[in-house]
Amino acid sequence: MAKNIHTVYNSDRERWENKREGSGTPLSSHRTKDNALDAGERVAKDRSVEHFIHGKDGKIQERNSYGYDPFPPRG
Repeated sequence: MAKNIHTVYNSDRERWENKREGSGTPLSSHRTKDNALDAGERVAKDRSVEHFIHGKDGKIQERNSYGYDPFPPRG
């Protein structure tokens, strides 16, 4: 099963990182959140998974689904 992508802030490194769910190693590291979001979105689209966007406090601010959605919103 494909792993979702999380864009998180690493306060130790003072960088925004994209990580695959369940992995401690970042896929990419960025100075700005905008750059990290662009890279995370590309990876999530390529892998057809969800992209979770966290704030500096670690809480999920937004999530976007780029794969199969078993519960699509009603029209």
